[in-house]
Amino acid sequence: MRNMLFGAVLALLIVFVYRYCDRERFGHSTQFENTTLIEQQLANVGKLIVTEGSFSEVQTFKDAKTLYFEGLTSEKRAIVIVNAKAQVAYDLSQMDVTIDTINKKIVLRNIPEPELTITPDLEYFDIENGYFNPFSAEDFNAISEQITDSLDTKIRESTIMTNAQNRLISELQKLYILSNTMGWTLEYEETPITSNADWQRIKL
Repeated sequence: MRNMLFGAVLALLIVFVYRYCDRERFGHSTQFENTTLIEQQLANVGKLIVTEGSFSEVQTFKDAKTLYFEGLTSEKRAIVIVNAKAQVAYDLSQMDVTIDTINKKIVLRNIPEPELTITPDLEYFDIENGYFNPFSAEDFNAISEQITDSLDTKIRESTIMTNAQNRLISELQKLYILSNTMGWTLEYEETPITSNADWQRIKL
């Protein structure tokens, strides 16, 4: 009888230990899978986000050179057709990300500034050289720099920058949706992200 009782207790103990270990194994497995899923999503988000746009305009350049004789000038002019491509990029691989598995929290820091690249294509028409003031290679380089600077200002005030930021927020929202689905929390710097609308209130 004693042996039977001892055997029954031993069997119950084995079952208890097995179930406990199984729960522990399952819990660790689930946490590992969640962490892996988060890392995969971060890898997907951490790519280069690129927004492109095209800009066209016509500009006229004039330059008058005063000669030695008072009131006598030599003027040169040219019409320039500008077709430019602009590209705005966020390299999210530079973003600092911390995955806190203990507190089930994802912390984002240092979202990079947008990088604006402008590629102008210039066509010159009706080039009129002044007799004593002809166009030089330095003049064309200066015109190119002037146009690029002008485009930079206009593009930064255009919708392409807004569109690029909207794409950035769309990518970051994927992290919020994933973390919220798994019961994790998401923070940017020290600000908790509790809804998709929070990204709109954060200055990125």
